[in-house]
Amino acid sequence: MTPPVANEPASRARINLEWLLRLRWGLLLGQALVIALAAYGLELALPVPVLAGLLGLEAATNVAVRAWLGRARVSEATIGKLMLWDTLVLTGLLALSGGTHNPFTTLYLVNVALGTVLLPARWMWGLLGFTLMAFGSLFVLQDVELVPGLSRPDHAALMRLHLSGMWVAFAVAAGFIVYFVQRVTRALEEREEELAQARVQAARREKVASLATLAAGAAHELSTPLSTIAVVSKEVERALASAGTSETVREDLRLIRQQVDRCRDVLVQMSADAGQTTGEAFHPMALGRLVEDSLAELSGVERVKVELPTELSGRWVQGPPRALARVVRGLVKNALQASPPSKAVELRVVEGKGGARLEVRDGGAGMPADVLARAGEPFFTTKAPGEGMGLGLFLARTLAEQLGGSLELRSTPGQGTVASLALPLGAPVVTEVAS
Repeated sequence: MTPPVANEPASRARINLEWLLRLRWGLLLGQALVIALAAYGLELALPVPVLAGLLGLEAATNVAVRAWLGRARVSEATIGKLMLWDTLVLTGLLALSGGTHNPFTTLYLVNVALGTVLLPARWMWGLLGFTLMAFGSLFVLQDVELVPGLSRPDHAALMRLHLSGMWVAFAVAAGFIVYFVQRVTRALEEREEELAQARVQAARREKVASLATLAAGAAHELSTPLSTIAVVSKEVERALASAGTSETVREDLRLIRQQVDRCRDVLVQMSADAGQTTGEAFHPMALGRLVEDSLAELSGVERVKVELPTELSGRWVQGPPRALARVVRGLVKNALQASPPSKAVELRVVEGKGGARLEVRDGGAGMPADVLARAGEPFFTTKAPGEGMGLGLFLARTLAEQLGGSLELRSTPGQGTVASLALPLGAPVVTEVAS
């Protein structure tokens, strides 16, 4: 379920903070490896205990923020403060390991690049200003004896260190920037896909609302003339009977009345289908009960072969019960109409990934690719006039997607069609037995 709009900034900030913590662990590991290489590989005079203490402090910060993350509200200010702290720790590490001559001053750029993506404008400009001051402080601190008794490399040695480490520093900085930007780009693409799906679902909901309005208006406008035709035809039939008119003429009048009643039924059914979920509350419904209600009062139910595992019978789905039963009944009815009278229709309930699938398989001729591609469009149908209006599959797919599921159609000419309705599952329904 989509969280409320008011909670979206907090959720976004929480996700950003989680990614930042992962990157901080990677950066922390990289800094530790560089210090170890410089101190023990290149044998540079570095205050290793002090540097290790700063790294340990940064690691402790990561652990503390991770523990705090599970029980507190995360805001953009939280991320901004953490990135200011990172800049301060990085300044301390650089000041103790060569200052401005340290090629890893490019890591300042990583922090600024991350801040550009993660922070709002005011925090971003604040972080940039603080980073510039921190970088500038290295020029002042490079002539200050930060650790008493620690011998400093001469200028030539510092320049050699700077030149030899520039490539490594660039690789580290560029790697972190590319990794993070790629992840952000991928997240944006996923977000765009979600928005596209949301727009499609919104368009379908608008169509359903339009159908409901159209059906209600048509039923209201046509009810009066249809009633008038029914009353007048009945009076005419009586008059003709009194006048001794032939039975053929009276049979034609009775046919007119039957067709008027048929028109009324079509209007009522269209109105019910188009607004089938309107005003109906969501309730948990056991799969066994759903199958039972779907097949109740269905013509030709003796031809339906049901396969419902016992362990799934008590599992429940959340939704409008009558609408769900109507959707499944419509799929079974379509299968019965598509199958020859001698062939059975299968209704199988199977457990899928994250939910249950109700598969309805018919024994009909199947659908060609062009028909299958349009199946589910409103008012598209291959049935004979009077057997359907082409709304059943459209409304079934709309309801399934509203509940977090889907409707999939698979068909091969000559081998029948399978309609697969996927719905999210809940826990088994527990029935209390009185002692």
